[in-house]
Amino acid sequence: MIVDVHTHMFPRSVREHRAKYFGDEPAFEMLYNSEKAKMIGTEELIASMDENGVDMSFICGFPWMNEETCMDHNDYILEAMGMYPDRLRGLCSFNPFAKGSAREVERCLDSGFSGVGEVAFYTEGGITEEAVSHMAPVMAMCRKRDLPVLIHTNEPVGHSYPGKSDNTLAQIYNLAKTYPDNKLILGHWGGGIFFYTLLKKEVREVLKNVYYDTAASCFLYEPDIYRIAAELAGEDKILFGTDYPLIGPKRYYREIKTAGLEAPAREKLMGGNAAALFRLPRP
Repeated sequence: MIVDVHTHMFPRSVREHRAKYFGDEPAFEMLYNSEKAKMIGTEELIASMDENGVDMSFICGFPWMNEETCMDHNDYILEAMGMYPDRLRGLCSFNPFAKGSAREVERCLDSGFSGVGEVAFYTEGGITEEAVSHMAPVMAMCRKRDLPVLIHTNEPVGHSYPGKSDNTLAQIYNLAKTYPDNKLILGHWGGGIFFYTLLKKEVREVLKNVYYDTAASCFLYEPDIYRIAAELAGEDKILFGTDYPLIGPKRYYREIKTAGLEAPAREKLMGGNAAALFRLPRP
């Protein structure tokens, strides 16, 4: 069973008129101001899944500031879930700083979304104390329902690229420490914070409910990251995510094949861990 926990798609109105949304959405403009920044719809995602043997995908939208745009995007994901109930699951998009964000998350979770994400702070100085505080109502909802929250994180060093936020490892750690009973998925390997599980005190306990997805790994890390992360974070904590359509699954398959993981660890990575986390029915 192959489960992709991190994909993106957009409604047709956004795909065909992206510049219309740039004015009051600086984060969206930063990521999608180039026509090379690909956006897809439901049928393109399903076609890719069929071509690459992906059994189920979790769809993220975008952390819009505009309340109406956010609702429209979540409604589009909900429609896709209804069309392909055995193939597609939704993660509710929201921006903690946006008006009505907690109300929108509650609406989505009541409608059958499987969690929240991808929560991202591209232009706010990273995952600041203020950002962490604004997330409190939604984190409480997800705790009560035992649903995961996918957070955009990235490595705080190295080359720059569109979508690389100003988050620090201290900020990521503070988020996990503030909400230790929430199940968190840290996108893009959590910026590498799992290295600090080697510390003798505190960190392993703080990160006990933290998972890490592989999104964009092919752009960022050598294939050894799969084996090293499994050793440090635990092979039960790694989730297969592509960030599709940024990168297609086949490129991940090639890298995972060379990463030196044993077969049981590969099976957990490719879908077993996601099935357990999201309580998916086994095929």
